[in-house]
Amino acid sequence: MKFRLKLIILVVICAIVSIACLGIGRYEYDIFTPFEVIWANLMNLALEDEMIEIVIFDIRLPRICLALLVGASLSLSGAVFQNLFSNPLATPDTLGVASGASFGAVLAILLNLSSFYIQIFAIFFGILALIITYKVSIIKDSADRVTIILSGIIISAIFSALVSLCKYVADAQDVLPTITFWLLGSLSSASFKAILLSLPFILIAGVIIVLLRWKLNILSLSDDEIKSLGINLKAYQLIFIVFASMLTASSVAICGQVGWIGLLAPHIARMIFGQNSLYLIPSSIFMGALMLLIVDTFARSVSYAEIPVSILSAIIGAPLFIYLLRKRGGI
Repeated sequence: MKFRLKLIILVVICAIVSIACLGIGRYEYDIFTPFEVIWANLMNLALEDEMIEIVIFDIRLPRICLALLVGASLSLSGAVFQNLFSNPLATPDTLGVASGASFGAVLAILLNLSSFYIQIFAIFFGILALIITYKVSIIKDSADRVTIILSGIIISAIFSALVSLCKYVADAQDVLPTITFWLLGSLSSASFKAILLSLPFILIAGVIIVLLRWKLNILSLSDDEIKSLGINLKAYQLIFIVFASMLTASSVAICGQVGWIGLLAPHIARMIFGQNSLYLIPSSIFMGALMLLIVDTFARSVSYAEIPVSILSAIIGAPLFIYLLRKRGGI
């Protein structure tokens, strides 16, 4: 089956699941109700039950949009890092960006700042973690892939320790539960205002990666092969690292750490669409969006108390990853 047809099918599935998820939750109504509410708003008609309008436009629609956006961002970031470092286990936090962003958000919560500043702090410290990682990895005016990954692990550990320090000094009655719930990842505070704050960063980074995606095929080669082709390895590495990290930091800033999507979604896309980055990058976007949408819908509807997204994504993702490993006979 040709790539375009496969991608169209994936996009249609995303659209159908998104519409279906509008009708799933503890406040039940039939699948046609959202269309009736939208039509009533367009025609300025009165609704019998105003609560339905609040549930759809103020709660579920922003949450579905956020799940699609964050899932796409994390999956795209994971696909870039996996290809860039030729490492199938690379994730959006490979360079410590998610840990840095988490520390920024936790620090803002500790200082009792508003959600706006939580996002600003998260993005700032996520980018700061990237800068520190890259500076640490430069040895004799160059940085190879292994050194960059090892530096990322070190910086991630440092920021994780700082997060633990913040949790230790936080008020156990009020602040600590908020920090803990945020770190577990949740889309419960979704709003269009929060989405609009991170949307410019995600759009800029995503568009640039998609436009330059064909370069990832070359950058997945060995360093000597890349240099023999006359490609500026350092420049393109930096471009992809910066914009993939921007996607990660912006995602963490909105909803906390969400695991497994950035690792698993690119692998599933790779099995269906192949290794070629021309096809892998766009397909990873929609695969990640679909996966997080399904996981978050389960998280908010499977029980009375909402399950943090990272817990559910690990419960679903780990067995699925084992299945993929056995099906492929290895990574």
